[in-house]
Amino acid sequence: MKLWMTAALIFLTGAVRADVLLTEDEIEQTLSFGPWPPSFQSDPSNRFSKDATAIKLGQALFNDPVLSVDGAFSCASCHDPDQAFTTPEARALGRDLLNRNTPSLRNLAGLRWYGWGGKSDNLWAASLHPIIEEQEMAHSAESLKIAISESTYIDDFEAIFGHLQDQSPELFLVNTAKALSSYLETLATDRTIFDDFRDALERRDIAAAKEYPEAAQRGLQLFLGRGKCVFCHNGPRFSNNEFHDAGVPYFLNETEVDQGRFGGLNILLSSPYTLDGNWNDDPEKKGAWAVRNVRRSHSDFGTFRTPSLRGVAETAPYMHNGSLDDLKSVIRHYSKIDTERLHADGEAILSELNLSEQEIADLVAFLVTLSKDS
Repeated sequence: MKLWMTAALIFLTGAVRADVLLTEDEIEQTLSFGPWPPSFQSDPSNRFSKDATAIKLGQALFNDPVLSVDGAFSCASCHDPDQAFTTPEARALGRDLLNRNTPSLRNLAGLRWYGWGGKSDNLWAASLHPIIEEQEMAHSAESLKIAISESTYIDDFEAIFGHLQDQSPELFLVNTAKALSSYLETLATDRTIFDDFRDALERRDIAAAKEYPEAAQRGLQLFLGRGKCVFCHNGPRFSNNEFHDAGVPYFLNETEVDQGRFGGLNILLSSPYTLDGNWNDDPEKKGAWAVRNVRRSHSDFGTFRTPSLRGVAETAPYMHNGSLDDLKSVIRHYSKIDTERLHADGEAILSELNLSEQEIADLVAFLVTLSKDS
């Protein structure tokens, strides 16, 4: 492919140099990563989606330890707003040390699957599970209703959801989760210099596009090309939101494994809180086709949801178990990946890249531009 050389060509000592390094094909691929931020419709499964009062209540509950059975910690304890809604520990700490890294809560609106193993197909169910799981907040539906009815939130709760006595404990639990979900929908990463570059390419503004660092451009070319990163990290979120074996060990100890997507599907397919269930507020259940048609397979063992790369420089450590400390470590992992560890029918796109130190640095330079403070 020819380099995009229109007005970008400059002449230096008789040689021609392009300020924008990307080919026309690479430019077209780059345009697919935006625009940012995208617009999202309200969630039809949650009738309180985009409701300002529910958002305010959800934010207050998110930051209040009332959602844990003994008042020991809040959602924000593990999803710290000052740390990109995650924490720097390798694995989350609830009542016990959990098996997985704490994912960031930004850019969650409108996904098909939630959680490392995809045990939820909607955001309010993903908000509900930590409240009732024993290793995390450990409430029952009954104890949650009592706790909030004795809190300062009861008037706000009733103003949104109706009289307390008219709600069963389970309805109260679901309503709480839907308030949290309404708030979480509002959390999104900011635009970055990558978005400025992408938009300049779209309008063919060479003067603006050439401000994007050449090292980041070279990293983007690797990302799109030989690295094959774009196969899984695509679209405006830089994620296909599906499940893959990334070559990271999923053994917890000598006798236990993290089942990944397989375990997530076991929970999903037995859950009453899916888009195919009675708690969905959408009478047409438009998104329920996914949970109705998904099937478990042995190859789901050890696969985990592809995280968004938006804001990735802010969310170390990396991978489902937090085993890689920084972006260089992640790139080195893929550069020297052990393909023997992958499932026999697993990720055929992954192969040992043998990247040079300069290529690793260029990929890091690109990834950093997906974060606000790059």
